[in-house]
Amino acid sequence: MALDSNIKTQLNAYLEKLVEPIEIVASVDDSDQSREMLELLHEIAGLSHKITLIESRGDDARKPSFTVGRVGKPAGIRFAGIPMGHEFTSLVLALLQVGGHPLKLEAEKIAQIAALQGQFHFETYISLSCHNCPEVVQSLNLLSVINPNITHVMIDGALFQDEVNERKVMAVPTIYLNGEEFGAGRMGVDEILPKLDTGVIAREAEKLDAKVPYDMLIVGGGPAGASAAIYAARKGIRTGIVADRFGGQVMDTLGIENFISVKETEGPQLVAALEEHVKTYEIDVMNLQRAQGLVPASESQNGLMEIKLESGATLKTKSVVIATGARWREMNVPGEKEYKGKGVAYCPHCDGPLFKGKHVAVIGGGNSGVEAAIDLANIVKHVTLIEYDTKLRADAILQKKLATLPNVTVILNAQTTEITGQDQKVNALIYKDRTTGEMHTISLEGVFVQIGLLPNTDWLKTSGIDLSKFGEIEVDAHGRTSLPGVFAAGDVTTVPYKQIIIAMGEGSKASLGAFDYLIRQ
Repeated sequence: MALDSNIKTQLNAYLEKLVEPIEIVASVDDSDQSREMLELLHEIAGLSHKITLIESRGDDARKPSFTVGRVGKPAGIRFAGIPMGHEFTSLVLALLQVGGHPLKLEAEKIAQIAALQGQFHFETYISLSCHNCPEVVQSLNLLSVINPNITHVMIDGALFQDEVNERKVMAVPTIYLNGEEFGAGRMGVDEILPKLDTGVIAREAEKLDAKVPYDMLIVGGGPAGASAAIYAARKGIRTGIVADRFGGQVMDTLGIENFISVKETEGPQLVAALEEHVKTYEIDVMNLQRAQGLVPASESQNGLMEIKLESGATLKTKSVVIATGARWREMNVPGEKEYKGKGVAYCPHCDGPLFKGKHVAVIGGGNSGVEAAIDLANIVKHVTLIEYDTKLRADAILQKKLATLPNVTVILNAQTTEITGQDQKVNALIYKDRTTGEMHTISLEGVFVQIGLLPNTDWLKTSGIDLSKFGEIEVDAHGRTSLPGVFAAGDVTTVPYKQIIIAMGEGSKASLGAFDYLIRQ
């Protein structure tokens, strides 16, 4: 696999930063994939005199795969497959980190990782098209660089299909620790560590409890929350963001082509830009902290509003902007929860490659559903798109493209009633014809649910904030809610049209509304 000249130039500049000599040991056989991987590794090794490439054929490691380690020391990082696509960055970072380039991690966390006792062998199943997988791979690689008791192997699920089938892996990233399933979905160092060191959560909660009250606290770190925080910080007031996951649902969005002035980008790139912008101001960002409840100022003992967190901590503030966004709506039919991650999926970009050559269904005929069907049609054997309405609701250009695909069947006026499975994985979908009432069963291996969004307001049910019949926060033209000093913005509110650019504007507006409230107190 030859690298183009631009990538080679950039990679060469990175490899000049290597401090320690690196040894790459490639486990190969006579397959085309092994030859392709060796071609890539020879190119990389040729760019730096600090990299030595060794070929191994007699070992029992996965083939093709390779380890990255320091000369004379056990290698803690292995890539099983060819880490291109989204994982090429993971490879570059592994080379730099193993080669002694300074780690971009707080000294306190490095010490905490280094102190972990025991043996930890991680395996992460990924797909090269998954934009959530690199964070997991890079985080676990980082842990293995810091602590010699930790090893990690990235496994391309599309390449090692037999292994995926044997372990019934049907969603990526899926992580195993010492042979047992450890977790699934996007995870960073801050999410992995508490599962290895149980004292982390209590220590972090103690720190949060001790924080000085905020003038404005934003709950949620998506586009609306980031915009609100920036507008607040520019007013010179004490500002904080507390978020379950900075970036929110945008982190799970692949192609973004309607963010005005940016012709095309991807969700993780936009979130990185948001985070960089937020960090230029004095904003206290508390990531990976989920809000559990809101106590109005009238009910608290100190006259300030309180945000209760799941960790047990309490944050105090004079005003609040709620920007907790929305999540994928579930069908709530028998079998959906039981087979989530075992055939039921919500991200076609991430999990699609695991269903290569198989029959899948897409539920939903809006833009997201039709886009998912189009993307999956290039990977799977057949796609059945099921829509509850009598017509598709996607844009005309998407419907036109869908109609040209020979391996897509569209079923209208159909209600999905059940997902069935066998041996811990999906084997069929049952739907009702809404015209005749007849029940039909489709044999398949995967179901991708694309039926819209559900506002993240469960934690507010006892707060006294007025919610719409759809669970959205009711707001006025200034972003005010029914509680004094509490404002809201973005997909969590009744504002129509759930778009990134609208959420940003609404976040700014709510922040200005909250500041106006503060100066009048």
